[in-house]
This record gives sequence, structure tokens and C-alpha cells, in this order.
Amino acid sequence: MQTAEASITQRLTAEEILTDYRIAWESRQASLAGRKEVFMGKAKFGIFGDGKEVAQLAMAKFFQNGDFRSGYYRDQTFMFAIGELTLQQYFAQLYAHTDVDAEPSTAGRAMNGHFGTRLLDDEGKWNNLTERKNSSSDISPTASQMPRLVGLAYASKLYRHNPELQGQNNFSVNGNEVAFGTIGNASTSEGMFFEAINAGGVLQVPMLVSVWDDGYGISVPAEYQTTKGSISEILAGFQRNAEGEQGYEIFKVKGWDYAALCETYEAAVRVCREQHVPVLVHVEELTQPQGHSTSGSHERYKSKERLEWEADFDCLKKMREWILNNELATAEQLDNIEAEAKDAVKIARGNAWNAFANDIKANHEEALHLLENLATASEHITEVATITEELRKVSTPIRSDAVRAVRRALRYVRDERNQAKRELVEWLEQTMGENADRFNSYLFSQSDESALLVEEVKPEFDENSPVVDGREVLQACFDAILARDPRVFAIGEDVGFIGDVNQAFAGLQEKYGEIRVTDTGIRECTIIGQGIGAALRGLRPITEIQYLDYLLYAIQILSDDVACLQYRTKGGQKAPLIVRTRGHRLEGIWHSGSPIGMILHSIRGMHVLVPRDMTQAAGFYNTMLKSDEPALIIECLNGYRLKERIPNNIAEFTVPIGRPEILKQGEDITIVTYGSMCRIVMEAAKQLEEFGISAEVIDVQTLLPFDIEHVITDSIRKTNRVLFTDEDVPGGATAFMMQQVVDEQGAWRWLDSKPQCLSAQAHRPPYSSDGDYFSKPNAEDVFETVYEMLNEADPEAFPKIY
Repeated sequence: MQTAEASITQRLTAEEILTDYRIAWESRQASLAGRKEVFMGKAKFGIFGDGKEVAQLAMAKFFQNGDFRSGYYRDQTFMFAIGELTLQQYFAQLYAHTDVDAEPSTAGRAMNGHFGTRLLDDEGKWNNLTERKNSSSDISPTASQMPRLVGLAYASKLYRHNPELQGQNNFSVNGNEVAFGTIGNASTSEGMFFEAINAGGVLQVPMLVSVWDDGYGISVPAEYQTTKGSISEILAGFQRNAEGEQGYEIFKVKGWDYAALCETYEAAVRVCREQHVPVLVHVEELTQPQGHSTSGSHERYKSKERLEWEADFDCLKKMREWILNNELATAEQLDNIEAEAKDAVKIARGNAWNAFANDIKANHEEALHLLENLATASEHITEVATITEELRKVSTPIRSDAVRAVRRALRYVRDERNQAKRELVEWLEQTMGENADRFNSYLFSQSDESALLVEEVKPEFDENSPVVDGREVLQACFDAILARDPRVFAIGEDVGFIGDVNQAFAGLQEKYGEIRVTDTGIRECTIIGQGIGAALRGLRPITEIQYLDYLLYAIQILSDDVACLQYRTKGGQKAPLIVRTRGHRLEGIWHSGSPIGMILHSIRGMHVLVPRDMTQAAGFYNTMLKSDEPALIIECLNGYRLKERIPNNIAEFTVPIGRPEILKQGEDITIVTYGSMCRIVMEAAKQLEEFGISAEVIDVQTLLPFDIEHVITDSIRKTNRVLFTDEDVPGGATAFMMQQVVDEQGAWRWLDSKPQCLSAQAHRPPYSSDGDYFSKPNAEDVFETVYEMLNEADPEAFPKIY
């Protein structure tokens, strides 16, 4: 049997090896230069991939078109090696250049080391991902790349085993794609890592996880991070014993051994790609020459002996020794490569800085010119001239410098009317608009597949429309969805065999197969991650979190990954994931949750849809599947057995996003609510009618987006009073709704009474029907709150009850 070293020297040409050496040294010099740029004040923060270069070169050799990376913020060498990052783009990200052509990963929105490729074209349509090397967009929270990795790999399984997907040529070639994940050794302590590793093993998907092990997590050494100090040792039980057995292939390799790394990755990727077996590659004995980041020095916590070892076992030093020992190049040739790498980085750094600075310079100089004109024309020449001079002295201006100066100057001339002021105001308005695009765009989709653009199709009924349990409306909807679109699949705890705990998928696994309607383990975080990754690869997952209370397990990954995906890539990536759950009212502390305020403030960038019944929910599923955006759909937990009619057009009807529905017309007060509270408020409104109070009841239907046509304010114009009520804690979603209506929509000007909120108690709801009654708003609470508001306005007509 050939040794790894002999094998690699036979397989790789000297030219290929020296190209690798050049890339490695360019990457190292980029790290060194990047740190200096931060200390010079040209960038705010830096985190670099020095010490990890050689391992990433080896991995990159076997990364093919169609493959995906879900990685770690030290993967710069890998991105250079696959041709998806240039040195100039690397520095453009360090400087936060907002031009997407200059910095295609994030358009300056993420700090350096956060990489991603443009999966979408300029119109938000999918590129052909099989012709590209793909990287999902990086996020900083440690181990948070792992849940998404499961989904990227799971998509390959679906593309290989679902014959109806064989025509999806832009996304897969028979499921041959490997999902490459990278993570630092310390981050393997996170629960998300272990959950993802277990999920990948259960699913048996082509997921290759590389652990970059440099022995530390910032200052904390491995013995404080990992049992036995080795992630591969504690995961040894995942190792499969024979081919065909469920489990992992686990490899260990030294991070400074170029030949062994190439051999290891060749073997690991072959198993992953051909057999769809997950793989762990534990890359040990890596170094981190500059420490964790620009926020501190590793000399503070590494011993003298450790620092000496790191100098001796620096992967670039060891690669040089290997090249010389195998007579693949002379010392002089390698010296030249190293010098040329330094020069290449210097040029790229200069070009990136000039492009960044010049992009700002014209705007800066125009502001100075307009301020000078204003000073000449103004009665406040001294104040304006002082501001202008302060701006002129800024040596390395950023965009906010000019805007800040102009806004300050305009305060002094607020009473003046002259051409110079008008021109400066016009400049400010234009600049603020341009910066809104640079820094605030793409929270939601801006393509022609935006959920806001899906046309409403009303449900159709006739005398033959069957009256059924609400769950059967959803069952009919999901049946139609699965029939019309092979990209759709549903996963979750108990979703498959029994058809979910409330039976909305009953019989659908038997009809469409386990590949389409699938049970998962109890692992909310990676259920969501499985959906995110699959959605990034062109599929349309419906991922179920069994109860709204359990969304807490997944809220971090929803917030940090899918909700901000379009934003942090400036429209370069999308994951149209649907998260299905149920909540509001049932029984007890952990099954009656309605933590809507938490959700609203955590997942901006997703749509939050709160249907009052299953027909509305079905319409929302149809709507979202016509769009390219992610959504959370919260069904009413106590509504599955209530009777509804199945629309005749169950497969086609849609419910509009961001548009409330008036459930009852009224004259005296507007009551705003959603979800299960709609039934309670309608009962209260009926009781109020008996006492001469006419309430207008509005179901908001969607909380994100919220009432984009100002239906609620139009109602308040008529009634002059408003009550917001729901089942969240005080200050939660009721406060959000009040802010949207009173502040954003300006409804305060039409109010004759103070706006009020009626929410649940601050604690979680106790068990039993009495627990529900005394902890959440009931019809009597709504009645008395409204009555007191009317009593305040007209005490004679509405005398106090108590």
C-alpha cells in the first residue's frame, strides 16, 4: 500500500502545489495586513484565518460545482482557493465597502471573515447553482452554521431519492452535492453542534464537518472546552463499523501536514459524495499566529512553550519544509513566491482602500462645496463655517461625517430661505435615500415574488362545501400543495406517520411517501436548520415546531440566520422557509404560550402570520408558497376541532399579507386583535351590543407586516377609541400594535379616549380551564374594559358597573 506522502506526490504536479503555496501565503499576508489596517483605524475590527491555510487548501481541492459551504469566519483561504473571493474583495469587506460589486458577500453589512456567494441574480431569481461553487452566508454566533448545514446536506438526499425532483437542474445533479461545514474546536461545545451531528447521522446525508482545532477558544484551552480534550474521541461512538451501517466516518489529521490533508480530504469527500455518509474531519495541531482577533493578544494567555511550538509548527513553515524535502522547488523559488504574495496583498489592499475611499470622496466633497455656499449666503456664517472646517479636517471620512455636518448646519438656517439652503436640503434627501439602500434595504424581498405582491384569491363556497373539523381544511390544503409542487416537503416531530399531533397531515405520508412527509426527532433547532438549508437549495420546506412554546429552542437560529439572510447579503441569498406551529390557548404553562412580543422583536425579516381559523391558515400557506420569503404561521391550538367549511378552491385561494379584516362593523370603539382572541372579542362585542355599545372588531391577520393600508386608523377615524387585546404578556404584542397604529399611522389625532391594551397576566397560564380564564383575557374582561372607556366618555349613559 502506498504511503500518503508518496501517493500525493504522484497525484499532484509541482505547479499545483506551488499554486497552493502562493494562495496560502497571500492569505497569510492578508491576515497580517488586515490586523495592521484595524490598528491604523481604517477598519473597526478584524478576525482572520491565519494558521488554518493549509488545511483549507486541501479541502478546497475536492469542493466541486454545486457543493455548498456552511462555515466559520476563518475560512478565507478556502474561499480564495475555490475562486470565490479575491484579495481586493477581502479588504473591501474589512473596510465595509457598501458596493455589492466590490464586496459581494454582504455589501459591507457584515464584519470581515463572513463569506457568501451570490445565489441570486440582480432580480432576485435563482442562479444555476450546479454551475457554481456555493457558500451560504456566514453568521457570527458560534456553531450557528451547523443547523443550516444539516439542511444543505439533506437537500442532496431529497434530490437523489425523490424522482419528481430530477428535473430541478439548476439546483442539483442527482444529489451528488456535498455540504461542507467548518467550525472551530471550541465551538463544538455548543449544543447546536451536537444536535446537528446527531441529526446528520440519523438522516445519513452528505455532510462533511471539518473541525479546525488550534487548542483554544479565545483564551480558554481545550481541556476546559471538551471532554478528553478531543472532539473526535468523544464522537468515536458515531463511527460506523462497516459500510452500509448507519453512522459517521471519522478522520483525524494534522493541520500542518499538506500531504496527509490532501489524502484525508480526498477519501472523506468520496465517502460523503458517493455513499451519502456524513463525515467528521478533526484537523488537529493548528495554530493561530495572531491570536483570536484584533481585540487582544494571545501572548497574554499562551505559555512560552506553546508559543514556541506554534512557531515551529506553523502550517506554512511545515509546507515549505515538505516542498523542499520533496525537491518540488528551490528555496529561492519559495522566497520569490512569498515576496510576490506580499506584493499582491499590498496592491489589493491599496486598490480596495482607494475604491472604498473614492466611493465616499465625491459625496464628501459635494457636501463641503454646498456647505461653503451656504456659509456665504447665510446670516449664520460663523456657525456654518465652523462646521464646514471641522468636516474638512476629517482625514479619512466616512459617509456619516458629511451627513452629520449637514444636519447640524441646517439647524442654524432653519428660518432662512435661499438657494444654497434648498440645494443642501436636496443633497441631504438624496444622500439619505442612497444610504437607506446601502444600509437598510432588503429586510424583506424586493423581487417580483415578494409576498406583498401575491394577489388575493378569495375562498369560494357553495351549499355543497363540506362542513368539517378545522384540521381537515388544513389537511385538504396540504394535500393540494404536495400534489402540485414536488419541491414542497414537510418535516417535524410526529408529522409523518401519525400526520402530526392534530392530524392536519393525516394520511399524507402514506399518499406521498416518507421522503415528502417526514418524522424527525425532538430537535427544534435543527428542524429549522434542516428547512433553512433545503430552502437555500431551491426546495420549499414546511418545518413544524410542535407548540409555539417550543419555538424558544429555535428562536436564535430563526433570528440570526433566516430572518436576516436577505438583509445581510443585500438580496444575494434567500431561504423561503415556512415554519408551522400552533399556540395561544389550550392547557398549562408549556402548552398555552403566546410569546408574540418576543417573536416580533426577534425575527424581523420573516413574516409573522396569525390566522384566527384553519381556513385563514390554509390561505396563508398558499400565499407564502407563491412568494420567495420566509414566514412563521401560528395556528390556533384550540381551533382544530371547530367546524369550518372547506373552500371549493382550497388549492388556489390566498389571504393577503399585511391587510387586516374587519370582522364586525361598529361605531363606538375599535377592538384590534388576532388569533384565538377573535372568537372571544366577537363574543364580547355581542354582549356589548345588549348595552348599546357598537364595537368594530378587526382581525390584524398578520403582525409582520402590520396593516400596510392603515385599515385600523381608518376605523379609529370613525370610532375615536381603540382597544388592543391579545394573549401575550403585558407590554408584548399589544404594545407593538399600539405603537404601529398610534405612532406609525398617526391615529392619535383621531382619539377621544386614551388607547388601551388588554393582555394576559405577566405569568404563564396555569393548568385547567380556570387557569385559562383567570390568566388570559376573557369575554367579560373585554366587555368591562370597553365599558369603562365608554363610562369615562359618558358616565350618565354608561354608569359604573362596580
